[in-house]
Amino acid sequence: MNHSLKIQIIEAEERLRLAILSSDVNILDELLAPELIFTNHLGQVLGKQDDLDAHQSGTLRVEVLTPFEQHIQLVADVAIVTVRVHLVGRYAGITSDCDFRFTRVWTLSSSGTWQIIVAHSSIVV
Repeated sequence: MNHSLKIQIIEAEERLRLAILSSDVNILDELLAPELIFTNHLGQVLGKQDDLDAHQSGTLRVEVLTPFEQHIQLVADVAIVTVRVHLVGRYAGITSDCDFRFTRVWTLSSSGTWQIIVAHSSIVV
């Protein structure tokens, strides 16, 4: 695995984590590809604008997002990340305080920055 690319993905993941915690839609806009397909823990398929709107409207609020068990796999021009996180927050009025598993596919944009093109989340039971 290319060490410098792995470092770039680790840094992008941390930038994403901080943007989620602060609902920073400007940073999220940079990190999410226009073609994003995100399947959330409820099985809903969302796009980039749906995700940004959830943060901006307050439908989604994350207070704690602690990652562990992170694995990164580089394949051609994408990076696949799976990470378990402890998440405390609220989505659509429902409070969560549990572990989630996220899988994200990062790809290089035309401007050379890493963006998430596909993501999936599930609750760890």
